[in-house]
Amino acid sequence: MMTPTMTPRRPIIAALASLVLPGFGQLYNGDINRAIWLFLTFALLCIPGVALVALYLPDQWMLPTLLLGLVATLGLWAYAVGDAWRTARRQMAGLAKPWQLSGVYALVFVLCDLLALPLLTLYVRQHQVEPYRIPSNSMAPSVRAGDMIWADKRYNCPGCKSGVHRGDIAIFAYPNDRSVSYIKRVIGLPGDQIVLKNAQVWVNGQALHSAGTKPVNGVITEALDGRQWQVQWSESQSGATPAVVLPPLNRATSTPAQSMQLTVPDGQVFVLGDNRNSSVDSRSFGTVPLQDILGRARQVWFSSDAQGVNWSRLGLVLQ
Repeated sequence: MMTPTMTPRRPIIAALASLVLPGFGQLYNGDINRAIWLFLTFALLCIPGVALVALYLPDQWMLPTLLLGLVATLGLWAYAVGDAWRTARRQMAGLAKPWQLSGVYALVFVLCDLLALPLLTLYVRQHQVEPYRIPSNSMAPSVRAGDMIWADKRYNCPGCKSGVHRGDIAIFAYPNDRSVSYIKRVIGLPGDQIVLKNAQVWVNGQALHSAGTKPVNGVITEALDGRQWQVQWSESQSGATPAVVLPPLNRATSTPAQSMQLTVPDGQVFVLGDNRNSSVDSRSFGTVPLQDILGRARQVWFSSDAQGVNWSRLGLVLQ
């Protein structure tokens, strides 16, 4: 009959194990209960914890709570490493438990680090909140290049918190390459009558800004359904151009139409970038299927450019 052998726990191995995955060093030391609690606390703090901060706390609490959560996560990680080191030193000579085999450690690592954490992350990203980095200024001044935003995924799905509304800043699959995500503002819903003439837009006969309103530094305010936002456009667009009727199907054109009229087809939405001078949107590729809308832009959680961090944009709620 096999008997347990004297197998010293090596502090450096225990510490490195918890550095790779909090709780893994405790498992190496034979402390299963502490290993489970450290791993669960780490997993819930760094993944669902982010969703809680981004979606459920008041907007002004977002940034400080994120920083606090980061400090707590790093503190927990450091504690796990230190605790594993200290415990292993106390067990320099001890009986190895029957289950303390290399295959058990490998199995636990695969289940926790390569299966449980990725699946938890995937669930949160698909059903709760997902971060995006904005690469261009097509939605300026509302959303700028270098912004990192939260997208609310509890949106536009059965049982979700809210459906699609005019004025929403939506994340959607680009109709001509569904592997690419675009961000634009929803202007028209199914059945809406859209008229675009130069720099003016009408939705069901309602102008988004008053005739004769002049832009200030190239920026003008639009309003619809009790909501308002700012758009950029050039006065050079004010010249008359022929009206264009876009087909219901998505077909990319080389340049955005400056004048057009259409009825938004069933199951589709009409989207525009806030930077009308530099945006590929429904003027180019037509309307977007509702089923392709992936989320609603909610808040800027970080922003930077060539000059460094844009501190004034951190925590900005997107309207």
